[in-house]
Amino acid sequence: MAEESPDSAYHSNGSSLEEEGERMEDEEQERLLSYWQSVGRGHQVDVPRDMAEPIQQLTRNNSPQERQSVPFTLIQRKEKLGDLLYEKRQYGKAKWACIKMKEKQYEQSICLGFMKLMRYICEQNSSGLYLGITIPIVTIVHTNEAQSEMTQAVTVAYYLPELLQDQPPHPFDSDIVIEEWPSTIVYSRSFRGITNEDSIMREINLLAEILESPELCLQDTFIIAGYTNPAAANRHNEIWFLQRP
Repeated sequence: MAEESPDSAYHSNGSSLEEEGERMEDEEQERLLSYWQSVGRGHQVDVPRDMAEPIQQLTRNNSPQERQSVPFTLIQRKEKLGDLLYEKRQYGKAKWACIKMKEKQYEQSICLGFMKLMRYICEQNSSGLYLGITIPIVTIVHTNEAQSEMTQAVTVAYYLPELLQDQPPHPFDSDIVIEEWPSTIVYSRSFRGITNEDSIMREINLLAEILESPELCLQDTFIIAGYTNPAAANRHNEIWFLQRP
């Protein structure tokens, strides 16, 4: 019986290591997809199988060091007895990838909108590259004039990283539109937990009471800024009031 040459042993070990790596990769992808599908069911959202790869890419690149924050200039911090009530900030002119959603529930809209943006971020764009995570992902919401209830239509938006601001990659998904937002002054207050119609209306009313001159801000348009993905249990969010131009 002929002995196996060192070369062939090396190749066969190399192949088996490769196969083992691929198997572990597939298992990890399946585990992450299964987790997101179970979270999605809680929000009455179906997470399709084609989300497995974007979810894995985003999870791998979601360390704090990998995230780029949307730049702003701090104008003022309003505190009371050591507690931060709100911040007044200026955000510069910038390009955002936006998608309009109108599901029955707010949670469904942000989950489905976020998944579409994830595909765009994870190579489904004209550059064919992973674009990188920026935070926060923001959602524009609207209320009636009395600020007593939200309308169903929302816009979920992703800030293009600074290196891509001049020439944003084109989305393959025609529902995603690249918009240039003007420089804006916002009043921002932090809150934690889930975001739904009730919690958002509560935060809008709370910030309106704290602000000295809420009439200086838009009365029917607000932004929810999310610093953790919609699958997270204890999310870090902010409510933003937008100063009138």
